[in-house]
Amino acid sequence: DKISGLELTLSIALEDGTWLNVDTRFQRPPLQWPIFSAVSFGFTATLLIGVACWYLLARLTWPLRRLAQAADRLGRGEENKPLRVAGPSEVRELTDTFNQMQERLVRTVADKTRIMAALGHDLRSPLTALRVHAEMVDEEETRDALVKSIEEMQDMVERTLAFARGRAISEPPETIELGQFLTELKRDMLNAFRLETDTPFEIKLRPQSMRRALRNVIENAVRYGDDVEVTYSRESDKALIWVRDHGPGIPDTQLEEVFEPFYRVEASRSRETGGTGLGLSIARTILRSHGGDITLQNHPDGGLLVRLDLPFSQSSNQQERTRS
Repeated sequence: DKISGLELTLSIALEDGTWLNVDTRFQRPPLQWPIFSAVSFGFTATLLIGVACWYLLARLTWPLRRLAQAADRLGRGEENKPLRVAGPSEVRELTDTFNQMQERLVRTVADKTRIMAALGHDLRSPLTALRVHAEMVDEEETRDALVKSIEEMQDMVERTLAFARGRAISEPPETIELGQFLTELKRDMLNAFRLETDTPFEIKLRPQSMRRALRNVIENAVRYGDDVEVTYSRESDKALIWVRDHGPGIPDTQLEEVFEPFYRVEASRSRETGGTGLGLSIARTILRSHGGDITLQNHPDGGLLVRLDLPFSQSSNQQERTRS
């Protein structure tokens, strides 16, 4: 059998010639570890392992978080400096690729904007000359027809350039209070619409571009729907602006097509009533450059309902969560 203890046999010779024999067994003592030492060792080991794991995770996740924030800013048209390349080799390669992509995108947009500006300048000169020659035509009816056609061409050139400029990354974003922003727009448009205010909140956007987008949407609603209502609200991570008119609406099959450049719902409409068909295209371009979008739907009670989505930036969301 297996002996679990230790045996000790001891024999000692005495003076009288006898022997003292001692036979004993020592049991193996159980492992003894003071409770304080065990707790201290466990806490220290856990702390060291936690610090090591935190360092490794931070080394991996922090560059990815910076990359996600930079991609969000780029999608909103904000100015982005090249990211510092750091982290594991895969993350460094991803960051370097993102920096190259961002540089190419900004350069491409800037080149296209310069081309459109040059094209607009080249087109304005001959159109102005045509206008001068048209004014010299003696026959009134022919003169008026020529002048009207040239004015339409000039209007199309200006709106096309405005459409192209809406894609450019130029205006710096600002933090504004949305209710005050819409109130000022209403005053600038001579109270062309009714505004229902809501709880004040701030959002980061490019004011001039957004003012232009809202003007296009509201003027379109006033042109075809007369009575126009504008409301706004906050929904989790985005702001919503609603523009409703009480006009005839748009056929459901054309609710998406109206965002195409130069598209008009009724081909028979003249430019005095239907414009050039670029207003909603420009508005969607501006909204999407902010990371949002614009959609249309026919209201159940009649009229057209326009929804403008404006997401809050990641930094704004983080600050809002911190305050709450």
